[in-house]
Amino acid sequence: MQFLTIVTFILALAVAGIYTYKKMKKGETASGSEDSYFLGGRSLTWGVIGMSLLLTNMNPTQFVGMSGQVFSQNMSNMAYEVTSGFVLAIVALLLVPRYLKQGLTTIPQFLEYRFDKQTKSIVSILFMILFIINIIPTTLYAGAVALSQIFDVQELFGLTFAQGIWLTVWIVGIIGFFYAILGGLRAVAISDTFNGVALAIGGLLVPIFALVHMGHGNFAAGFAQFVSSTPEKFNAIGSLGDAVPFNGAIVGLLLVNFYYWGTDQSIIQRALAAKNLEHSQKGVMLCGLLKTFTPILVILPGIMAFQMIGNDGSPADTMYAKLVLAVLPKWLLGLFSAAMFGSILSVYNGVLNSASTLFAINVYKPRWGKGKSDKQIISAGKKFGIVIAIISMIISPMIMYAPAGLFQFTQTLSGFFNVPIFTIIFMGYVTKKVPAIAAKLGLLFFIVVYGVLQLVIQPQMSFLYQLLILFAVTCLLMLAIGKIKPRSEEFVLETYNMVELKEWSHRYEAAWFITFLVIFWYIIFSPLGLASAQGAGMHTLMYIAVAAVICIIGAIITKKKFVEQSHTDDSEIDFSLKNKLQNH
Repeated sequence: MQFLTIVTFILALAVAGIYTYKKMKKGETASGSEDSYFLGGRSLTWGVIGMSLLLTNMNPTQFVGMSGQVFSQNMSNMAYEVTSGFVLAIVALLLVPRYLKQGLTTIPQFLEYRFDKQTKSIVSILFMILFIINIIPTTLYAGAVALSQIFDVQELFGLTFAQGIWLTVWIVGIIGFFYAILGGLRAVAISDTFNGVALAIGGLLVPIFALVHMGHGNFAAGFAQFVSSTPEKFNAIGSLGDAVPFNGAIVGLLLVNFYYWGTDQSIIQRALAAKNLEHSQKGVMLCGLLKTFTPILVILPGIMAFQMIGNDGSPADTMYAKLVLAVLPKWLLGLFSAAMFGSILSVYNGVLNSASTLFAINVYKPRWGKGKSDKQIISAGKKFGIVIAIISMIISPMIMYAPAGLFQFTQTLSGFFNVPIFTIIFMGYVTKKVPAIAAKLGLLFFIVVYGVLQLVIQPQMSFLYQLLILFAVTCLLMLAIGKIKPRSEEFVLETYNMVELKEWSHRYEAAWFITFLVIFWYIIFSPLGLASAQGAGMHTLMYIAVAAVICIIGAIITKKKFVEQSHTDDSEIDFSLKNKLQNH
């Protein structure tokens, strides 16, 4: 049976590779240019953007780490997934138009326009450190845990658990390296689309087969047993001792999600690579829509594993793989493993490409790239990618010794980088006279204080609360510096017409529909729904209906207000341009 799993795994990988190769050959972008390698020639369509965004996020860290966390606690970590839908809607409405208006290749480029080159370089380096010590290693580790369990690498090669992780990490890392470094963002995005569909289908099959297994062959009986057995596990509201306590911490989490979806180079690079603004907004909204459903794939299996397997003494992070082995037919294991492998490559490839982009465009080109061709700049980015890949593969297996579990470890560590970077980008957009020195001091203050809290004081407070407080204090600090020593001139956002900037006409309806889904899932997974002793009932439907009416009214009012305002702004811009042309 292990032979059948391996054969289907190899066949699925071969199909994905051939699909990507053929799509790459059809591409019309110039392979030797910066835009082609780093932004796919600014040619990505909304479906590719949406699926690529989703798969870059929906990676083994989510499946392994989040299901393990739910296995140990409850569904409070659903906030990471569901609130991402709301955040992505805001990103599509507010941030994406600004990014494309400026024709950005990297997010730190905005910081150069808004503050100075030094701020851009500092943030570029912070991004690269985050990629090297956190994102790539945790993705490789989570994937190695899942794949080594499914293929029983320890038994197959006579290795210990730790040795099996080391071997799997290096195999995945070396294969993924060739995708990212040789193919650039276009190869990553195309393979993401294929792998995204495969992973979504494979991920959905796990809870379906688990419910059939729980019902002894009857899906309906299994579902009834699932929702009634452990109602306390379905509580996504949480309390102070849970992963994401809802009261207050949800605001801190929104900051984390705004950083991740709106400013993290490895994520937003897909939206920057769109063929026009409409496709970018559609793609980001598509990802937001799909994110509201991902708890079914990455969180509910943790509860299923708790009900079916129980606490057998194994690490919680291994429970997802144990569930997969227990419920999926052997012939499906290979296909699912290939989809999981594809998701590992997606994050790994995407982050490597983003790190190469940041180094080549923001570090190498300004310092050593004067007079050099695009080909030489791309080559420097590829060489840097090799260095990052090797360092990350060395760091990755060491995560097995993290005491708080994989998902909590990666989120806490990200706090050194994510919200501090988001804070200065946020202040850069909402203020016009805050100077560069404020951004630098703000970054330094935030990172140092957060480090002291995490490593020295270690207060009995969620790191999300800490991030929220530090965000507010840092903003006030930057405003105070701006008051004492303001910029000599107000910042003006300039337009560079790299792509067509017409906005998607149904963006407000889509945003409100996504908002409704966020509320819907919180009603279902709360004491108003499945988390009560009585379970969901008519009272649950009543709350859902009220939420639907509020969101419909909100969509009507918002569209009427902002579309009319947009038409007014467009006419003013047209009139202004006519005057300039006439004067010229």
